[in-house]
Amino acid sequence: MRQKILVTGGAGYIGSHCVVELIEAGYHPVVIDNFSNAVREGNGPESLRRIEKFLNTQIEFHELDLLDKPGLEKLFKKHSFYAVMHFAGLKAVGESVEQPLRYYRVNLTGTINLLEVMQSHGVRNLVFSSSATVYGDPQKLPIDEQHPVGGCTNPYGKTKYFIEEMIRDQCTAEKDWNAVLLRYFNPIGAHISGQIGEDPQGIPNNLLPYVAQVAIGRRNHLNVFGNDYSTPDGTGVRDYIHVVDLAKGHIAAVRKLKDNCGCKVYNLGTGTGYSVLQMVNAMEKASGRKIAYQTAPRRSGDVASCYADPTLAEKELGWKAEYGLERMCEDLWRWQSQNPTGFSNGTQS
Repeated sequence: MRQKILVTGGAGYIGSHCVVELIEAGYHPVVIDNFSNAVREGNGPESLRRIEKFLNTQIEFHELDLLDKPGLEKLFKKHSFYAVMHFAGLKAVGESVEQPLRYYRVNLTGTINLLEVMQSHGVRNLVFSSSATVYGDPQKLPIDEQHPVGGCTNPYGKTKYFIEEMIRDQCTAEKDWNAVLLRYFNPIGAHISGQIGEDPQGIPNNLLPYVAQVAIGRRNHLNVFGNDYSTPDGTGVRDYIHVVDLAKGHIAAVRKLKDNCGCKVYNLGTGTGYSVLQMVNAMEKASGRKIAYQTAPRRSGDVASCYADPTLAEKELGWKAEYGLERMCEDLWRWQSQNPTGFSNGTQS
């Protein structure tokens, strides 16, 4: 019997890529999503429909919101889950500053519901999708897992930090719980098939989808926020990681759970920082197109540089990012050029 893994938010960008890796690693994912960041096709998400096609498989999907606790109870009664991979949540930094209560309600209440239902059904293994935003302004670079957390610069980051703390406290209280908290740096790229990828609803909040939309002609130009940072070319430096590498890190995390590991934390990054202008150049190369950009004032809350020390994940999970910048941009461009308007083909946003 393949082990059943509940994947919350499994129709979204990172969740869907993890579903692919779970299937390929021999697990049985059961996906729930509320379509807040997924395109509907018939009764299910278009992302999962495409995965079913290119992997020639069937994926069990339930439309469910984590705020619907009775719905969660029903799902856990029906299935015997080995572990939960928890991706579901709101994730736009700027929006979280404008709508903090919504972010706290969805991300925190949703997770509390999930943890309580796991507890009452004896499911004690969890992989949580956290973020490097929990580190706040970097006090030193590269950032390792011992770097202080909690000095978050926005409500989104705070929700990730609070959820980490809730999970940590639960693992301390009940010794048979195991959790792996994965702090992502900046996931980009797409599955090599070009069939699934990041499909932001509305104006992209992240650099690379925006750059790709400029290259494909959906946006006129990129705004580069700040060119006077103390970085090699004055633009912000980030640690970009291929989403497939990130997804493989989740498989390594699920395998770690069987060691009864308690609560563990790992950075998922490459350890290399690239500037905004380096990313623009790399995407110009991958797409063969010129990408117009203008400089704009710095955004509040942005830090100059942020990149990971990923050595702990390599040592304890046996995981290391394999794909470099060129491959990330090639795969992103394949997805974008095959799907100019993302999953909803033909409908321009």
